[in-house]
Amino acid sequence: MKAGFIGLGTMGASMAANLQKGFQKDGNTVLVHDVRKETAAPHIKNGAIWAASPAALAAECDVIFSSLPGPVEFDAVSYGATGILAGVRKGAAYFDLTTNSPTTVRKAHVEYEKKGAYLFDAPVSGGPKGAFTGKLAIWCGGDADVFAKWKPVLDMIGDQASYIGPIGAGSVAKLVHNCYGYIATAAAAEVFSMGVKAGIEPLAIWEAVRQGAIGRRGAFESMTDQFLPNKYEPAAFALRLAHKDVSLATALGRELNVPMRLANLALADLSEGLNRGWGNRDSRSIMVLQTERAGIEIKVDPQRLTEAMEKNRG
Repeated sequence: MKAGFIGLGTMGASMAANLQKGFQKDGNTVLVHDVRKETAAPHIKNGAIWAASPAALAAECDVIFSSLPGPVEFDAVSYGATGILAGVRKGAAYFDLTTNSPTTVRKAHVEYEKKGAYLFDAPVSGGPKGAFTGKLAIWCGGDADVFAKWKPVLDMIGDQASYIGPIGAGSVAKLVHNCYGYIATAAAAEVFSMGVKAGIEPLAIWEAVRQGAIGRRGAFESMTDQFLPNKYEPAAFALRLAHKDVSLATALGRELNVPMRLANLALADLSEGLNRGWGNRDSRSIMVLQTERAGIEIKVDPQRLTEAMEKNRG
């Protein structure tokens, strides 16, 4: 059996190395390709075979992986006389580990289907350290049965490979994850700058927050209490009290001349919640305002939610 890996940058080099460790020990072969051949030297030294182009690699491989900067590079690797589509085998599976555009991968999926091949958008999360240690989440969108077939190989690259849904689903999950992270980063900078300007030492703030409810619990864990089941009563923490707290925080920001853009957006939603008569509902009920703006309803079946929580707890 042969596997191919395209893109040997910071993330790709480590993932390809881990693929080699697991795949080659059973007598299988790994082919590699990158726009800079010199990056492949360590892999070739460890038994990988150089492929002159993505097409040449695809012509020999049962399963293909790529780790690329973005949609432009993905298209360059897929299309054209030397692209994967020019050489891909019928029945082959291609897992693109790039953080990609759902629209881009859905468009390409049609072309891979014409060749009888299976494209997956399979972005990873864990950073360079996770790529090196194999502690990576891999979120896959595509054919469920084909995913199940190749999961043992994905497990050589990351310890948390999971099927998310049809093509494009993996990319959506990754964009939700990353965008949330950077919004949280901006929010942390905002409130910490307020705290420091108010005279508190940064490490003291960090230690205090780590001891509180937010610091003790994972950011997404709290979503299972109210947001996902769409159940905001009885309140764990009343909206009227949250409104008071954020009002005090933004007032302190004004007093100190600290810009509080995100806090004021949150306060506006809390105020709207009060005006709707939600003062005694849980403070997270303001999340409903956003789902209404988006024209959707989020309400997960309690049994499915319980099963998911037990699965992730295990």
